[in-house]
Amino acid sequence: MSVDYQRLFGTAIDALKAEGRYRVFANLARQRGSFPEAVIAGPEGERRIIVWCSNDYLGMGQHPVVLAAMHEALDACGAGSGGTRNISGTTRHHVALEQELADLHGKEAALLFSSGYVSNEATLSTLARVLPGCVVYSDALNHASMIEGIRRSGAPKRVWRHNDVADLDRLLGEAPADLPKIVAFESVYSMDGDIAPLAEICAVAEAHGAFTYLDEVHAVGMYGPRGAGVAERDGVMHRVDVIEGTLGKAYGVMGGYITGTHALVDVIRSYAPGFIFTTSISPVLAAGALASVRHLKTSSGERLHHQERAATLKRRLAAAGLPVMPSESHIVPVHVGDPVRCKAVSDRLLAAHDIYVQPINYPTVPRGTERLRFTPTPLHTDAMIDALVTALDQVWTEHALARAA
Repeated sequence: MSVDYQRLFGTAIDALKAEGRYRVFANLARQRGSFPEAVIAGPEGERRIIVWCSNDYLGMGQHPVVLAAMHEALDACGAGSGGTRNISGTTRHHVALEQELADLHGKEAALLFSSGYVSNEATLSTLARVLPGCVVYSDALNHASMIEGIRRSGAPKRVWRHNDVADLDRLLGEAPADLPKIVAFESVYSMDGDIAPLAEICAVAEAHGAFTYLDEVHAVGMYGPRGAGVAERDGVMHRVDVIEGTLGKAYGVMGGYITGTHALVDVIRSYAPGFIFTTSISPVLAAGALASVRHLKTSSGERLHHQERAATLKRRLAAAGLPVMPSESHIVPVHVGDPVRCKAVSDRLLAAHDIYVQPINYPTVPRGTERLRFTPTPLHTDAMIDALVTALDQVWTEHALARAA
């Protein structure tokens, strides 16, 4: 008897739908100069909406400096990179961007990847393999890319309670002093919006001779005098061995990277399959990211306005009695607590109010903590905030959802 593969595929999808976790992509058209507005295509034609869940945190994907650099590179170089970095995919744009990123984080060298996911997966899996007997200590809420990288390394993993420095200290103390150890953590955790105690983590790692790996993807461009992230803001960049970041969020383009010593970067460049066998990002993307990084090194206006917008939205939502979850960063999560109702609220906001925000359900967050995750930008106006709060208030009442205590 033959296997009915299509039926098995359908069964897997039906299970997601029954749990309220099935995702439907919104067919959006971003329009230059009008962000965070976009055009969405649907059965009844096109209409304009407001996007409230973009990771283009500062609107740099629309910035004239970035667009001009990309146009210039496209006209000069063409579309693609031409291959992997080892073959023919290294250009002056890649080299210049890596130098700029190393300078941003106060490190000797940097290495570009096709995405932040790949930079985490490739680097962590390689690091733990090349350090004999290495044990990796991972924060309990680390991103899936970090978890996958650690898993692929084959190294033993110890999970420490989220942002619990005492628990990390305890676990590190159980290992022999001469054993290689990697402490892997993030600065801004994007689903709850909390920020790690970087100085305390570094102090514990140093006391146990551990190597530190920091994911700053939700912080680069956003925090610190030059936008290097929370480690720059807190004055601990020099105490972190590897700083990983992305070019696809605050910098508004695409790609990921790591920064560290020359030796560290050379090891990843030479050993990581996720780097070696992947076509490099196009010179157009590298040029745009370079322009964005350079601009945000010297311009604090976007960061300051962004923090004000986030604080304003949190305050307005709380005043309306909506269950805003505690967040010390720019992330604004609103608790729903049920996957089906979370999706229903998201669908209603889009259908009735032209507001686009995606439901965040398991496995991205634990079951029972489903939420809407808002990411205000400097380009969200007071009128947009007014419309969002009014719409959420109405939809919360329609769905009889719990209000803030």
